[in-house]
Amino acid sequence: MLCRQLLSQTLPFLRPTDTVFQALNVMADHQVLHLPIGEGIQFAALVSETALQAIDEDQQTLQQVASIWQPISVNSEDHFLMALQVAAQHHLTVVPVVGAEQELIGTLLPSDLIQAMATFMRLDEPGGLVVLEMEPRQYAFSEMSRLVETHDAQITQLNTRILPESGQLSVTIRLNKPEISDIVATFQRYEYNVVCFFGEELYTNQLRNNYDNLMSYLNV
Repeated sequence: MLCRQLLSQTLPFLRPTDTVFQALNVMADHQVLHLPIGEGIQFAALVSETALQAIDEDQQTLQQVASIWQPISVNSEDHFLMALQVAAQHHLTVVPVVGAEQELIGTLLPSDLIQAMATFMRLDEPGGLVVLEMEPRQYAFSEMSRLVETHDAQITQLNTRILPESGQLSVTIRLNKPEISDIVATFQRYEYNVVCFFGEELYTNQLRNNYDNLMSYLNV
């Protein structure tokens, strides 16, 4: 899913000739902490409420306080996960989206990213999650897939990341089967380290907690 497919047209753009006072009022009206600045149709920068509030003279124009501008944006052809990464990295409430010529074509809001994430993770479909940890050299997708398929299930999504504190590989598996206790037992029988899992059994797992924390951060 690309950024251009999720664009929101509900937010105005600021102009360099707008004053700090005007910019803060627009942010307050739309209940956001960031807004893009456009020069004509070109993207100039992103500006934050925090930076604007630190300006002593609120009748100065945005052009006069250009030192607080942030050149943060994503391309319309980027995957939405790039926008999510940028939003999380910079704690943004609005992500500007630009075209091939750096023209400002829209914005992405937290609600846009949440909906895309829910669709991407297939949270609206029945299924389960299993989180494994292993040495990176032990990772074998074909074997994990084979073990899952022995229970008439399939892996619909798989994500991996290296845990910096241990060097272990964390593998999160999304399954198309909500009752997964038999799959978990099989992983354990083959000596996989099952860290946590989530299915109809309603076991708490850290992955779900992390997802809920993200949803809370994006303020939906």
